[in-house]
Amino acid sequence: MTVKQQLEKLIEDFQAQQPLRVGSLIITIYGDLLAQRGGTVWLGSVINLLEPLGINARHVRTAVSRLNKDNWISPRQLGRKSYYSLTASGQRRFRNATPQIYAGPRSDWDQHWTLVILPDSNNAKINKDSAVKELGWLGFGKITKGILAHPMPDMLALEGTLDGLEIRDEVIILHQASHELTSSAALDSMVKGCWNLAELSVKYRKFLERYRPVYESLSCGNIPDDADCLLIRILMVHEYRKILLRDPRLPDMLMPPHWEGNSAYQLCRGIYQLLLKNSEAALDDIMETEKGALPAPDREFFLRFGGLTEESAKNITM
Repeated sequence: MTVKQQLEKLIEDFQAQQPLRVGSLIITIYGDLLAQRGGTVWLGSVINLLEPLGINARHVRTAVSRLNKDNWISPRQLGRKSYYSLTASGQRRFRNATPQIYAGPRSDWDQHWTLVILPDSNNAKINKDSAVKELGWLGFGKITKGILAHPMPDMLALEGTLDGLEIRDEVIILHQASHELTSSAALDSMVKGCWNLAELSVKYRKFLERYRPVYESLSCGNIPDDADCLLIRILMVHEYRKILLRDPRLPDMLMPPHWEGNSAYQLCRGIYQLLLKNSEAALDDIMETEKGALPAPDREFFLRFGGLTEESAKNITM
């Protein structure tokens, strides 16, 4: 099967997911393609980008309107064109999520935990459901209704999230908590209760089955045209991102042996680098900003996946 045929199958599989969550796909586009290239584009560019995936202008406009209401992006009207930029809240969410998506396996755990305790109180500021959801995006697992835990959290992201929820001064954070007196059986039971690793394993296996043939074709030099490279990248990162946002990224010591998530990371990294130069060229052709062309990627962009190789980044102006 050619890469073109593989892309057609990827698009067919994507369209079979009903209902199509266009807003989620647009978040992937902003996060992977735009956030570190200025974060602002003409809405028509996004419509043109998504048309080959079977998404029409009406669906895009509806999704963008919802993202605006949810404070992900905000519009600026210039003449008859609308340009959408990430809001401060949207930028914060991407900063929190980026380490999850592009960082590799974790083997340097010191065997200590961070606990976040949401006190029982009548304080109207603390919405436990909202807090649990936001902290879940950071990988925290719920031990009980008001206690969440993570072995290796991003502390800056944690503090930023609590500040964003305006509950930083209301919660209790216990850092460097030890499980020294806990039996391995009890620890294993807690991990299984906090995080659904079996479901994650199934999702990762499906991802590997879908994208291994793509990698094999690309690594043999069968690189499609720039536009197809961009579409493959979007679909792959979108699917990988959806899994990663449910993955707490626990240290290897707490994971099952031969964890599929590690293989998925290596596969995604390999495909990303093979597509990078061509997909960025297509992005330059399609996207329009208020000032014309997209700005060049910032330096942080090249730190993705442990550092993009010089060859894959060649011809991308910094």
